[in-house]
Amino acid sequence: MQGCRPAAAPSAVQQGFGLGVGVLADMKSPAQLPPLPGIGLKPEHYAQALQSASASISTPLAAPAWLEVHPQNYFGAGGPPHRWLSAAFEAYPISFHSVGLSLGSASGGDTTELDQLAQLCARYEPAMVSDHLSWSGSASNRYPDLLPVPYTDQTLGHFAAQVGRVQDRLKRRILIENPSRYLAFAGDEMDEGDFLHLLCERAGCGLLLDINNIEVSATNLGFDSVAMIDGIDPDLVGEVHLAGHAREDFGDSMLLIDDHGSAVSELTWALFARFVRRAGRIPVLIEWDTAVPDYAILLAEAAKAEAIMREHAHFGPQDQAYACA
Repeated sequence: MQGCRPAAAPSAVQQGFGLGVGVLADMKSPAQLPPLPGIGLKPEHYAQALQSASASISTPLAAPAWLEVHPQNYFGAGGPPHRWLSAAFEAYPISFHSVGLSLGSASGGDTTELDQLAQLCARYEPAMVSDHLSWSGSASNRYPDLLPVPYTDQTLGHFAAQVGRVQDRLKRRILIENPSRYLAFAGDEMDEGDFLHLLCERAGCGLLLDINNIEVSATNLGFDSVAMIDGIDPDLVGEVHLAGHAREDFGDSMLLIDDHGSAVSELTWALFARFVRRAGRIPVLIEWDTAVPDYAILLAEAAKAEAIMREHAHFGPQDQAYACA
């Protein structure tokens, strides 16, 4: 796997969904994520990730093809975190997965967070930047969670404007991740899939498709996870996330909690396989943020993702370089 990293062919997300040439000219075109499995980089795995980057290409999935970090963990000016991150950027394509912009806040996204993110992007030029379809605070409060937004036309217009502001500031397109939800709003005017597609159309952003979040939300809210997967336009998706969740049982009902603290579920694997049959190869991340396991366990989960793409993804000419033994 380590020897299969030529530049990926541009997706519809990276090409800009047919936006005008003048708009595209102002956007940066950083190195792209390869359509292979990556992992979330945690401090306890810094040394192993760097060592495995130089592993023999004859060892199956000796290292992830790319890494993802939460940029908020690197907003400090220097020190050991930046020494490790600089070394990781020398060895891997890296994606920034932001958790702090709070784009759905009624007062607008967090301008301090955006300034810090812009500085970090200018310093490292990551392959991808993403955030969430959520809000995390108001003018006077911050909450340690990614809270849901109502699916209304008013919210859509507000959120698209905030995404546009971020993209203008960063001079690049970003991806927005579908949320994990525990409630739905009585005043919703559209379903989640329609909201996400319209957001990409209005804002010119892409979609980070978190398939575990679809399982969590579908179970908690009672909608069809297969129908949700089948309704997603693959051309909008720039990255896929796979993660585990916790389960709480309450008699005849249950609640799934998106804690990123366990292996990917069988249903999420099945939904991923179903999606890649239509989408083909795509950058896919194993996301494990709590009860972080041994590095080898993350690589084993990444190997499962690779096996599914080999079995189920259709191959175009641009994908043949990634079908390496």
